[in-house]
Amino acid sequence: MVSTHNLGFPRIGRQRELKFALEQFWRGETNAETLQETGKSLRLHHWAVQAELDWQPVGDFSFYDHVLDTSQLLGNLPARVDKNADTLSQYFQASRGQAGTNCCNHQIAAAEMTKWFDTNYHYLVPEFTAQTDFTAHPERLLKQVKEAQSAGHQAKAVLLGPVSYLWLGKSKDESNKLALLEKILPIYAEILGQLAANGVEWVQIDEPILVTELSLEWQQAFQTAYFSLAKSPIKLLLTTYFGQLQQNLQLACELPTAGLHIDAINAANEITQVVDWLPSHKVLSLGIINGRNIWKTDLNQALDLLEPLHKRLVDRLWLAPSCSLLHVPIDLASEQNLDTEVRDWLAFAVQKLDELQLLAKALNSGRESVAEQLAENRQAIQRRQRSIRVHNPAVKQRCEAIQPEQALRQSDYAQRAKIQQADLQLPAFPTTTIGSFPQTNLIRQARKQYRLGLIGDADYKQQMQAEIRYAIDKQLDLDLDVLVHGEAERNDMVEYFGQQLQGFAFTDNGWVQSYGSRCVKPPIIFGDVSRPGPMTIEWIRYAQSLTDKPVKGMLTGPVTILNWSFVRDDQPRSETCKQISLAIRDEVIDLENSGVKIIQIDEAALREGLPLRQSQWQEYLDWAVESFKITANGVTDKTQIHTHMCYSEFNDIIEAIAAMDADVITIETSRSQMELLDVFRDFDYPNAIGPGVYDIHSPNIPPEQWMVDLLKLAAKRIDKQQLWVNPDCGLKTRRWEEVEPALKAMVSAAKLLRDQLTA
Repeated sequence: MVSTHNLGFPRIGRQRELKFALEQFWRGETNAETLQETGKSLRLHHWAVQAELDWQPVGDFSFYDHVLDTSQLLGNLPARVDKNADTLSQYFQASRGQAGTNCCNHQIAAAEMTKWFDTNYHYLVPEFTAQTDFTAHPERLLKQVKEAQSAGHQAKAVLLGPVSYLWLGKSKDESNKLALLEKILPIYAEILGQLAANGVEWVQIDEPILVTELSLEWQQAFQTAYFSLAKSPIKLLLTTYFGQLQQNLQLACELPTAGLHIDAINAANEITQVVDWLPSHKVLSLGIINGRNIWKTDLNQALDLLEPLHKRLVDRLWLAPSCSLLHVPIDLASEQNLDTEVRDWLAFAVQKLDELQLLAKALNSGRESVAEQLAENRQAIQRRQRSIRVHNPAVKQRCEAIQPEQALRQSDYAQRAKIQQADLQLPAFPTTTIGSFPQTNLIRQARKQYRLGLIGDADYKQQMQAEIRYAIDKQLDLDLDVLVHGEAERNDMVEYFGQQLQGFAFTDNGWVQSYGSRCVKPPIIFGDVSRPGPMTIEWIRYAQSLTDKPVKGMLTGPVTILNWSFVRDDQPRSETCKQISLAIRDEVIDLENSGVKIIQIDEAALREGLPLRQSQWQEYLDWAVESFKITANGVTDKTQIHTHMCYSEFNDIIEAIAAMDADVITIETSRSQMELLDVFRDFDYPNAIGPGVYDIHSPNIPPEQWMVDLLKLAAKRIDKQQLWVNPDCGLKTRRWEEVEPALKAMVSAAKLLRDQLTA
């Protein structure tokens, strides 16, 4: 019989219960016991949803991030965390930092945060030194195991594997992370032993780095680790996802584990070889349901693949989603207002588990046992393929007509910079923000009332203009040099634009966790993309009418719109990105024609779209950079183009970033203490850059000297004439009482540097 399991379930809850519980706790409105009860309630509900599976994942739930959970499990929270605090306080100090007080608490910087492989999920980066020691703290995990068992579930514990954990972390003293392997393995063995003693039969041990290009040293680390852990009295399911194994395929098959999970969506061409090479005693888990996208699985096509494999493997075949369902919304049943035609094509987490059970039943009992469901699935797949709403010949013709010169500025950066400075007259170390300001309850209520038809266009416009005026007045009081309108009218930097473009559909409750309590609601790109009309001009024009200082036009770039959406899978992503680039190009040109002198085109997600294997990077970077340049470069030299990127490792793609030829790039560097700027020691970056000088995802309000010191570090790597001063990301998630003092200190730091470094 085929067995079914899941690699992980979304944590946030159908109504984002976890988000609201966390934020109430952080505001001091509830206590730790209430938060813990919410967590337990969500876990029990999620296990109940997965009850028909043969194995339920335990350990996939997290209050903030599963990598941070692993750090706490291994006793490896950052050294600056308060050792006298309780475990929950320590956990949130590491994830969010802690503001200092005049009494007894000192300020604690949050751990660095970056993207989880090529997803929009962010993890907290483990920190290591040569002296790092590990200790086992499995209490949280064991408690959850008992919860699941008491509720009658077959618990399969979920752990991030030791080699991937070390690979994902950073050495703070330039020591070799792999030297810590011999220290960490006994701790893993101890934890596995305790899980076995508590009745756990299987442990899903995630080693996603097996789908990346590993050096011989890291490949050997896998052999060392798993031959050591093979002594543990428990069955290990070595779990990979997000890509192909390629040169690591034989290694993964031969490691002494009881089973292997592979991503049958991204590594479909490796399945036969894995079946041939996998020892006859091992389980093969196939990730046959796409855990990263929201389209229905073609169940008949999947069965064509699975049936011969089932004959060979029999009960050694397990079925699962390709990866954790963390990356998709929870339940399509919550979407009563979704476009009905598009809804017919979709499957969210709950529906994906239903698909999994249908496949298992078809294999175990024959296709005839689910004949009706298979017929319905085939018809839905065909309806999508035949839909006239998917293809727009005019859009395709416009993409085919793109000429190389459309991706080029009129002059090189040096000439443009002189023209722009003569017009803008900005001081040295010009100050700005990334775009958004706090999304207050008043703003959210106004948008909700407008969406529900409770207020009309005139009232909504008046309220949004009042918020824009408030944001402009605040920035003038703070004496910022380049202003923004604050984005009060925008619910999300991608959804806002998608709602005004053709080819997109939207959900009411399709939330996906990005980090901590932060959730996003990705649009669904189901068809060819075009722009019916202007999207931002009215708001920016109004903001500019309130001040003589330049106000940036704020747009989201094509690569970010692509990477932060659920994208159609019936054409190359590059083609969809090109369509978006032409749509946003039209908006850029209209902004310039309306008198906007500075236009920021955010590409926060450029880095996360990189393939996991470096050998495949250039192809992606070529079309991604070209798409940005098509968007940005229809303007005259006088218009200054900005872009923004955040929370990714950029050093290894700095040449591609330079090739984008944005006049100014703002980039996140504060959590990493400007280490992202190390690349500029060897790379002569030609254009202007604003390294973020404070971490907006922490409640900490950085002192002026902190930012001065960071900017001085930046000035050692980049010519001071190229430096801008800004936060590391948008401010929509913060409160005004945090934003104002932080920006005041930032402006003061910039003025101090003007005196010190330009005298």
